[in-house]
Amino acid sequence: MPYAFRTRFKKEIVAEFLPPSRSTKKRHVVIICDGMPSVPSKSGLVEFFSRKGFWAIYPRYRGSWESGGVFLRKSPEQDVLDIIDQLPHGFVSLWDGKKYRVRPDKIFLIAPSFGGPAGILASRDPRVSKVLAISPVVDWQAPSKAEPLDWLEKFVRAAFGNGYRFGPREWKKLADGKFYNPVAHAAEIDGSKLFIFHARDDESVRAREVVQFARTTGATLKLLSRGGHLSSRTIIAKYWKQIAKFLK
Repeated sequence: MPYAFRTRFKKEIVAEFLPPSRSTKKRHVVIICDGMPSVPSKSGLVEFFSRKGFWAIYPRYRGSWESGGVFLRKSPEQDVLDIIDQLPHGFVSLWDGKKYRVRPDKIFLIAPSFGGPAGILASRDPRVSKVLAISPVVDWQAPSKAEPLDWLEKFVRAAFGNGYRFGPREWKKLADGKFYNPVAHAAEIDGSKLFIFHARDDESVRAREVVQFARTTGATLKLLSRGGHLSSRTIIAKYWKQIAKFLK
């Protein structure tokens, strides 16, 4: 398996990507919406989906890591939609200048933790076929004992430095309940597009709100008794047969 290529979407969004490693009749795209804070580490998932016959794309949100811009100035699901917009127009491998164009038959989003709202909110776009949400944040106004927003802001600044570049104004938008917040748009969400994995003992994102959100939207929910804040890599490996069936 080759190393993932790199590209830029909309000039600002740096992403790793791989074409499918085997020929397929359909052009299926997977976009991985990462958690936060985290060090970019989903190359293994990029390779996994490439081997399964998907175009696999792993972006950095605007204002984070290698990407340009200011973090949270735009709602992160817009980054996902901007990538989708550009796929049929073409994007260039920054290593060798080769241009790729993808006209997807289906687009799937993998959306763990902080990336959950990106996937869930982007699912309102008809071009998005299905979303796999793993321990997703669904309501920023729901308290978290392990990661309250005030503490999390201080931690991200101290522990990740310029990995996330934002000001107090951007961060405060998370607490207002309207910005980047799935529960505020629950009536607009087609639950048939969503498969949610969550654990009852998750201390970072409480299960109570996730269960209610799944009930309200009609999403498929697999609620595990244990597991804490679930790892996307572990869940995909363990439950791939169920996930693949859902994506079909």
